[in-house]
Amino acid sequence: MAEEIKNAVKEAPAKSAENKEKKAKKPGLFKKIGNFFKEYRSELKKVTWYPRHRVLHDTGVACAALAVCGLVIGLLDLLFTWIIIGG
Repeated sequence: MAEEIKNAVKEAPAKSAENKEKKAKKPGLFKKIGNFFKEYRSELKKVTWYPRHRVLHDTGVACAALAVCGLVIGLLDLLFTWIIIGG
C-alpha cells in the first residue's frame, strides 16, 4: 500500500511535465488562422464552379422574378388601399 502511494507521487510530476509539453506544442493564434486559410483555399479548389454566362443568366432571372413579385405586391397594395379608403 505504501509503495503504491510512493509510485503515485513519483508519477504525478511526470504527468505535469507531459501537460507542459502539450501546451508548448500547441500552435498559436496566427498559426491557426494561417492553417484555416490554407484549408479554406484547398477546399475552394475542389468546388465545381458554373461558367460566367450561366451565373449571369441565373442572376438576371432572379432579379426579374424579384421585380415581378415587387410589382404584383405594389399593385395589390394600391388595390387594397383604394378599396379600404373608398377610392
